[in-house]
Amino acid sequence: MRILLIGSAYNSLTQRVHAELRERGHGVAVEVTPRGDDVRAAVRRHAPDLVVAPMLKTVVPRDVWSARTCLIVHPGPVGDRGPSSLDWAIRDGAGEWGVTVLQADEEMDAGPVWATAACPLPCVGKSELYRNEVSDAAVEAVLLAVERFASGRYVPRDQATLPRAAGARTRPVMRQEDRRISWADDSTDTVLRTLRAADSQPGVLDELLGAQWFLHGGHPELRLRGRPGELLATRAGAICRATRDGAVWIPELRERTAAGAPRACKLPAVTAMGARLPRLPDLDPAENSSWSDIRYREDGPVGVLSFAFPGGAMSTDRCRRLLAAYRAACERPTTVLVLGAGRDFFSNGIHLGVIEAAADPAAESWANINAMDDLVEAVLTTTDRLVVSAVGGNAAAGGVMLALAADEVWCRSGSVLNPHYRRMGLYGSEYWTYSLPRRVGAAMAERLTQEALPVTAARARDIGLIDRVVACPPARFTDDVTLLAHRLATSAVAQSRLAAKKAECERREAVTPLAAVRERELHRMRRTFSDPDAPYHALRRAFARKERAPSGPAATDAGDATLSDA
Repeated sequence: MRILLIGSAYNSLTQRVHAELRERGHGVAVEVTPRGDDVRAAVRRHAPDLVVAPMLKTVVPRDVWSARTCLIVHPGPVGDRGPSSLDWAIRDGAGEWGVTVLQADEEMDAGPVWATAACPLPCVGKSELYRNEVSDAAVEAVLLAVERFASGRYVPRDQATLPRAAGARTRPVMRQEDRRISWADDSTDTVLRTLRAADSQPGVLDELLGAQWFLHGGHPELRLRGRPGELLATRAGAICRATRDGAVWIPELRERTAAGAPRACKLPAVTAMGARLPRLPDLDPAENSSWSDIRYREDGPVGVLSFAFPGGAMSTDRCRRLLAAYRAACERPTTVLVLGAGRDFFSNGIHLGVIEAAADPAAESWANINAMDDLVEAVLTTTDRLVVSAVGGNAAAGGVMLALAADEVWCRSGSVLNPHYRRMGLYGSEYWTYSLPRRVGAAMAERLTQEALPVTAARARDIGLIDRVVACPPARFTDDVTLLAHRLATSAVAQSRLAAKKAECERREAVTPLAAVRERELHRMRRTFSDPDAPYHALRRAFARKERAPSGPAATDAGDATLSDA
């Protein structure tokens, strides 16, 4: 069946639905359609059997939905309506939620229902929920709806005939006045729910040290206390701010700019505030059990080095801190070291926002890619233990190549991988020309990097890109991976695998020295970074500042207009 996916952006859910449908044999085209006229033009171009909108902020025109079936994915249960459904659910503290696939109709979110799926709402940020629990429910509902449509027999049900979930109702757009924090009056729980309901977009507008900022992300602090609203400390680039009855960590800020001025980049909070930030204690992550973006723990012969960077972006500083933590973990007496095991992004490679905001973006690009390479090299050259990359969420570009440096790669069943650099106009580094062909072969490596399409965990396993799919909900991934790693560490073949690994690394180094691989890749990257006319610079700016990307095959959000018609 020919399916057209339309969306306001080629976001994580659109990518996953695209990959899931394509891998089930459907002909799938994708178009980014920010306006109603774009929707009309896309439908005329492709003449699809079915239109599916995983994430669409515009209204589907009447002449489109009256002529063919258009399915809208709404991140709320039956009876819930409005563009801020998930925001309100998090702000209200809902524990259970759902996703509804409904038919586009005269009234937004009011059309007949093709499928629904329930999902839990754990206490994490909106974007993390959207990429995990909500994404799982959305894919379940979309696949069922597509199957029902293909049968030609199913009649979608009027919403009035279906039971409503508790709290489901028509809600307005959540605006900044609805998100305002009263640091003197709001409890820590209220502040956290407010911050999480705005993560990663649009953030919570607030005033701090005489400037206006959008606050992004929120984690509880267990020990520090101070005057409500006071800045207490920094850690890993985040700031700690006191509430009425506790404190919260805020990892990222984006400065509010004047109308007509370029949009500021979302940055680690300490970087964003720069000289405005007063001198504060910079806390070591090991000082107490409160939030940190890098953590290490041991379970017998298994070490687990987990990390959680907002948006999966790894700046020069984050790469260096993770490398230091990796080296420290390698000093421990473990047999298996698990890298990752978090429930959200594994990594998306270099931090384009920090690079864009730097005084010299070319120099920062160079520093960042070298810091990534240092980390990947450390993993590739570890021969005294087995290393497992545990990818609980999505990964892209250099983040995929970081994962491939390990001996084994395990992905949660809901993960989506983008093993390419093409969309940002880069050749790529992170030893990808060594690791990717070694896993999938030269022909498949060429296809993956040139087609630049998302790949599900199941497909990645089938082509040899990863070794294991861990079928579990997001909340269980860490525990399941730890158990599997323990079985690997205590297996009868663990020691023989270590001996074979060391011999194989020595053989490969004699044939293909890693230093030569790195120099060859970086030679291409250096030329791109130093060329002011290279597409990378305009693409990076558009991405970091949320501007419209320049035209061209490398710049489109979803590839060419006829993307994946097979």
